[in-house]
Amino acid sequence: MTASTNKPWAARLSAKLLAPFVNTSLQPNHLTGLRLAIGLAGIATFCVGSMPNLAALLIVLSNFLDHADGEFARMTGRYSRFGHYFDLASDAIVTIGMFVGIGIGLAGAHPEMPTTFMGLTAGVAIALMFHLRNNLETRLGKQAVAQPMLGGFQVDDIMFLLPLVTLSGVLFQFLVAATIGAPLALVVVFAHYRYTMRRISSTAP
Repeated sequence: MTASTNKPWAARLSAKLLAPFVNTSLQPNHLTGLRLAIGLAGIATFCVGSMPNLAALLIVLSNFLDHADGEFARMTGRYSRFGHYFDLASDAIVTIGMFVGIGIGLAGAHPEMPTTFMGLTAGVAIALMFHLRNNLETRLGKQAVAQPMLGGFQVDDIMFLLPLVTLSGVLFQFLVAATIGAPLALVVVFAHYRYTMRRISSTAP
């Protein structure tokens, strides 16, 4: 099995689409900036509340570009410390903002529920999981935090299904599930993080 077939489908597609730009002035940070801009547009569209399908498509495109910037950096060797933190910041902004935007957009239809707070809760929990994962990656390398992959898809690729959620009219149910599930997942991730860090400390010379 080749290295390329070990990559998620999004990374493989990114590599094919970006191959013609390897020897150009295009930088990974340009893709990260585009990812952030499109993500912010998706967040704003979710806030409106009346165009959830368009908002979901924008978020999916933004998430695809999140794969693309890292893949392009690997293809070109154009890494930078700024680019790394720019990517992390963009991830946090789009993730938290998406759930808050969903909450704001649903507030009118569900005035009895604190949907904005629910969105903030889910978004912050997911962003904190990303933060813990990044800390482990910094200490132990990418292999230590490699996500399980099935059929070319990783766990976080589930966000590519967001348009199905909006088309099915179950966005509120999705928000409720995220509000409950994300904090619970954070507890599990944090427990694993603490266990790993203690193990590192105990084996350090």
